[in-house]
Parts: sequence; C-alpha cells; structure tokens
Amino acid sequence: MNSLHMRNPNVILRMAALSAALGLSGCSLIPSYERPAAPVASRFSTDTAAAPSTARAAFDTEWQEFFKDARLKRLIEVALQNNRDLRVAVLNIEQTRAQFQVRRADELPSVNAGIAGSRGPIASGAVSSSYTAGLTVTAYELDFFGRVRALSQAAQAQLLGTEEARKTVQITLIASVATSYLNLLADDELLRVTRDTVATRQESLRLTRLKFDNEAASQLDLSQAQSLLEGANVALAQLTRQRAQDENALVLLIGQNIPADLPAGLGMTAQGLVPDLPAGVPSELLTRRPDVRQAEQLLLANNANIGAARAAFFPRITLTGSVGVASSELDKLFSNGTSAWTFVPQLLAPIFDAGRNKANLEAAKVGRDIAVAQYEKAIQSGFREVSDALAGRATLDEQLRAQSAQLAAETTRMQLTDLRFRNGVANAFDILDAQRSLFAAQQALVQVQLQQVQNRVTLYKVLGGGWTNAGVAH
Repeated sequence: MNSLHMRNPNVILRMAALSAALGLSGCSLIPSYERPAAPVASRFSTDTAAAPSTARAAFDTEWQEFFKDARLKRLIEVALQNNRDLRVAVLNIEQTRAQFQVRRADELPSVNAGIAGSRGPIASGAVSSSYTAGLTVTAYELDFFGRVRALSQAAQAQLLGTEEARKTVQITLIASVATSYLNLLADDELLRVTRDTVATRQESLRLTRLKFDNEAASQLDLSQAQSLLEGANVALAQLTRQRAQDENALVLLIGQNIPADLPAGLGMTAQGLVPDLPAGVPSELLTRRPDVRQAEQLLLANNANIGAARAAFFPRITLTGSVGVASSELDKLFSNGTSAWTFVPQLLAPIFDAGRNKANLEAAKVGRDIAVAQYEKAIQSGFREVSDALAGRATLDEQLRAQSAQLAAETTRMQLTDLRFRNGVANAFDILDAQRSLFAAQQALVQVQLQQVQNRVTLYKVLGGGWTNAGVAH
C-alpha cells in the first residue's frame, strides 16, 4: 500500500469522480439471460367454451367491474385497507427498496467529514502532536469487473419480486373475501332450507303421533318420524356453527368486525359474475400472473449473483483518501492550519482462499438452477389451477341443470306422497323417505350453486384478475 501526499486540495475529489467513472464503465460477468421455456402444453385442453372475441381478459377487468354485489365490493374495500397480510406485503416492498438503495449507494464513493488527532514521543524525548480535519473517502471499490453492479442488479430484481408478491397477495385476498362472502350466502340459504325442513318434519311427527294415538300407526312409524326430526335438528346445529365459523373467517380477512352500515347485497344466484372469461393460451400466464413474474425476478436476481461471484476471482481495487487541513496545535487547526491530503489506492488479488471463491460461485450457480426450477413450477402450478377452473366451468353448468331437475322431481314426489299419506294410501315409511330425499336434494342444489359461482371467482383469480392500485392501503 502506497501513500501519496500533494498540495492541491481538490485532487482527491477529482480522483474520486474519475474512479467512479471508471467503475461505471467496467465490464459485467453476469451470464446472459434467456427466459426458460414454459414446461406446459401449448393450450388448455379443457378450454372448450368459445369466448366472444370482444370479451375482456381477466387481467383487464378490474375487480370493481367483475363483482356486481355492492355489499361484497364494500367488504373488499375494507379488506384492502385493513388486511394484515397485505400490509406486510406492502412493508416488504419498502424494506427491499431500502436494501436496494444500499446496494446502489455502493456504486458511488461515500464522503465523510472527520477530525483526528495523535500525540506521541519522538527521538529527542519531546511529545509530537498532529491534528487533521477534512473530508475522507474510505475503501471505495473501483468496479472494473462488475461485482458491485451485479449485487445492485440482484437487489433490484428482488425489489421487483416483492412488488409482484404484493400483487399476488392482493389478488388472493380479493378472491378469498369473495369466496368467504359466498360461503355466508350459501350458509344462509342452507339454514333457510333446514329450518323449513324442521318445520315440515315437526308437522309430520305430529300427524304420525296422532295416528299412533288412534292405533293407525305403529311404534316403528313414530320412532322413524322422531329420528328424522332429530336428524334435521342436528343439521341445523351444524349449519349454525358453520355459519359462525365462516363469518369469523371473513372477519379475519377484512381485518376488523363486519361493518354495520354495509349496503344491501345480492343473492348467491344473482351475483352477475362474468360467466365466460377467455383463458387464452398458457404462455400468456407469463405476463398475467404476478406469482410467475415474481419467480422470474428471483431467477434474475440469482443470475446476477453469479456475476458477483465470478468477479470475486479478479483483483479488487479500492481507494481511500482525504483532503483537509493539518496543524501541530489544535487551537490553530482551522485558523492557521496547512492544507493536506492523502490518496491511498489498494489492489488485492486472490491467490489462496482455500476454495472459498469457487464454492461461492458453485453456490450461486446452484441457486440459479433452483430459481429456474421454482420458476417452472410456478408456471406448472398456474397451468394446473387454470385447467382445474376451466374443468369446473365446463361441467358445473350441466351438474346444476341435472341437480335442479332432480330437486323438481323430488318436490313433486314429496307433494304426491304427502297427499297419499294424508288420505291413508301411503304409509309412514313412504312419507319419511320422501322427506329425506327432498332435503338431500335441496342441500345438494345449494352446494352446486355455490360451487358454480365460486368457480367463476377462482377462474378470475387464476387468470391474473383482481390487481389494481385503487383502494390499497399504503
């Protein structure tokens, strides 16, 4: 290490600027990036519904337009303001942005102001004093081989990845609020059906007991009627508990108690959601879904880390310098001090590090390979989610039609059997079996209706819909 002393106090500043320019013009050892091929089929095999050419894609449709229920939209707005997972995602962006700024700062020299003093004996036995004050630059690295810039690029990619993660959290939150809200609507409908069933079975038990008292029905008939009524009471208790739990889940999602001033809502079958969102082709998932874009940014970050690991094999040049005034007397440092400056370049070339740099490079390469696998898995997971949602869209309409037809048939059967029972033609077993089948058909219809509307929400989510800055807490 050499130490140079000159009289011109502006030299150190000019040298620092020159060094920064040299660093910015250095080479890069980051491998050239090529996006990995998507490991999925070229089309969704279950996307048989031909959407109109004028249909808007999911990622072009804001959630405020997709959902028509004013009550649900208000709940989503509350969730975007208060949900803790989304708040953490936003704060993660700010934290990563600060870390990126730290990496950016490494590309330029840091200038500090300082005062130093030293006292010590000399050969004559007297005490020598020396005081300095001025500006200093400490260990600024000339980035000839792109190590610092590679780390900065990695930090930038990580920042972009956290921004995509925030979008994923928001899309998932919106879909989760909608799903929980629809669960509550289904719970209310099932509770209504179950209460009606309890009332019907109470009346049936009353008639059976009346017949039993008049020796027109057996003890077996009476026990069957009692059992069927208690079965309905069991279902009512279960549904009451389920609704309370679903409401608790919604409260957690929106981050507060459900507001009392919510606007009126729509029924489960009157939500008016878009029935046929165009799925497009799987390759479009690369631009639609933020979780895939996040995986690619992490891949870019790991690719940049390879460049930093490669640069570690080359010499590292750092500069340390200072400019200011010096004096042998502290009280005359600023009034009668002389100008002084130092310029201390340092070159360190790796010779023996016990394989540390090689191991770091191998670790960086493996990290990139892991990121490639994670990126490909993100694409495959997205492909599967879209395919599952499309499969639901293709079959739930037919299932709903068949379930509605079955309910109509069971309703007719119940009416005729009840008429025959009241006129003494049908026995108690016939009426109880008809009641049991009707209740099951009513429950099944509500469940299929719920699955159908939730399938539309899921398809909107997995196609990348739901991202917008509007209403998001910062």
